[in-house]
Amino acid sequence: MSSLPENLIGNILHERRLKLVAAESCTGGLIGSRITDVAGSSEYFLGSVVAYAYEVKAKLLDVSWETLNKYGAVSRETVLEMAKGAQQRIGGDIAISVSGIAGPGGGTPEKPVGTTWIGLVTNDGEWAKEFHFTGSREQNKSSAADAALQMLLDYLQNGYKKE
Repeated sequence: MSSLPENLIGNILHERRLKLVAAESCTGGLIGSRITDVAGSSEYFLGSVVAYAYEVKAKLLDVSWETLNKYGAVSRETVLEMAKGAQQRIGGDIAISVSGIAGPGGGTPEKPVGTTWIGLVTNDGEWAKEFHFTGSREQNKSSAADAALQMLLDYLQNGYKKE
């Protein structure tokens, strides 16, 4: 058995008969790709939405325009709404979401390149964490996918307290 997070996640989801969905922005589908690299993942992975533009976040994931205009796409509020929207639209027990600024442009003093938010919504609660990556665009995308999978694995292995 491989110790890659996606393999460990798959084993736990399979054992607990849980279904996973994803909503991705800056990672462009990397999380879904990594999950589906595991044979048999169709048993526990229902699907994902790659919602890069504001319009798609609003239309497909029900992220409110008020949230997007007030907090921006890269925010705690947005990733939680993305995860909830994916869970409501697709189903599933667990939803993971990610939105960030991969670079090299697009950063601001308040949200520099590499700023990324990851959201997790389950029947137990909802959580969001902010990360700051410092690599190239490709490295930031990969780091964001790694962090999302690790956050999901940590939840599955240890749980989180309700926020």
